[in-house]
Amino acid sequence: MSPGKSAEKASEPAAGAKAPSFKLTRDDGTSVALKDFKDRNLVLYFYPRADTPGCTKEAIDFSRLRPAFAKADTEILGVSADPVAAQAKFKGKHKLKIDLASDESKAMLEAYGAWGEKSMYGRKFLGVIRKTFLIDGKGRIVRVWPAVKVPGHADEVLEAARALQAD
Repeated sequence: MSPGKSAEKASEPAAGAKAPSFKLTRDDGTSVALKDFKDRNLVLYFYPRADTPGCTKEAIDFSRLRPAFAKADTEILGVSADPVAAQAKFKGKHKLKIDLASDESKAMLEAYGAWGEKSMYGRKFLGVIRKTFLIDGKGRIVRVWPAVKVPGHADEVLEAARALQAD
């Protein structure tokens, strides 16, 4: 464990590991689980808060590229700790074409190492850490983006998804 990390913080699953299973509620009230993506690739991206500038840009970018991801046999699921109603409002307001899921319990966020200490303007707090996982159709993590910078990120993930098809 690196210095400064709490012993209670879950470690991030690495490329090659089996993706932690999950079952969450989607923005439309239906449930979604890792097993629903059997035989299809999944981009699982975690974002701090619905309808904030960076999160909106990231969701719009993934929505814009959704047809290209579909051609690469890859689904997209965005996850935050926002309530389902906030996810639905966010999706509707920005006409997002991707599914969003709510993890208010933070169990899944912790399993993926996407919940932890953050710092803003010198203040420390717990929150969702922006990161992305590419999971193959067998439930294995192919690639992890541990510290996402939004500009160009969705395009980079698309290239990685396309590369899975070439293998």
